Amino acid sequence: MDHINFPYRSSSHLLLHHVIAKSGSWEKHGLDVNYDYFISSADAHADVPTGKVEFVSGNHISTYGARARGDQWVYLGQATNVANLSLVVRKDSEISGIPDLREKTLASGSEKNKHPNLNEWLYLKQRGLDVDKDEVTIVAKEDHQNKSTYDMILDGDVDAALMTPPNTQIAASLGLKVIDVESLPMILNTSISTSLTFVRDNPDLVQRFLKGTLEGIAFFMKNPEKSQKIIQDNYTRKGALSDDVVRQVYDNLTQTLEPTLYPTLEAISNVYQLGVRQDADAAKISPLALWDMHPLREIDDAGFIKDLYK
Repeated sequence: MDHINFPYRSSSHLLLHHVIAKSGSWEKHGLDVNYDYFISSADAHADVPTGKVEFVSGNHISTYGARARGDQWVYLGQATNVANLSLVVRKDSEISGIPDLREKTLASGSEKNKHPNLNEWLYLKQRGLDVDKDEVTIVAKEDHQNKSTYDMILDGDVDAALMTPPNTQIAASLGLKVIDVESLPMILNTSISTSLTFVRDNPDLVQRFLKGTLEGIAFFMKNPEKSQKIIQDNYTRKGALSDDVVRQVYDNLTQTLEPTLYPTLEAISNVYQLGVRQDADAAKISPLALWDMHPLREIDDAGFIKDLYK
């Protein structure tokens, strides 16, 4: 059994990772995966090249500028290519959609120029609301004064927030209004990241890790009741999730999961724009420069993914 470190950049990734681990998919391919711990972006960039960490889940934005400066970071697969967003406002708010956010304030769940704060910047800009022109204001995490995003809205500190499950379900349970809006193509949640050197030196390990992840996703898709039970028993970072919340979280994930682990060009294009906004050096490289699909393509061409869904 080979021991593998696979820390996450956001605990939301655990909604899927718990299911992959508890289904036995990684273990089936001879892997003991240490996945349930956080890693910072700085530590990810430091620990992956040294081999202290074999894979990272996420690290979506800083990598583009770093690659322009000689970093060897690569992405091998992508489990989610779209964010199913909802607009959350007070029950008595006159806001009914994105156009109503003009000259309003939007709470962000992250720090300025971090993912997902940058998601919100891009999402609004693509819909005619430019933060840089003061057409809308994003209030970043460091400005929240130790309040939750829900309380910021309830107390009138901000007008709205863009959220994804399970946060949307929690918002509804607190009496906030949740409005469905257009989704955002984006590289987010589980990305399989490592270094080019590791891929070259460990082709068998890379293949087994990808196969275990693909098999775990198939288990998730084909076993809703078991998967929801695993999530409910293990994903407790925001308190116990009710049956209804777990069901909605599961439904959202099944809509957004990519069974083949291939990224979409639209999602790559959008995340690249975030990378350029955060770090001007990112503009020196192609949006596709970090994506290495060769190991996944070998698995796909051998019929492994197709066989999982027979």
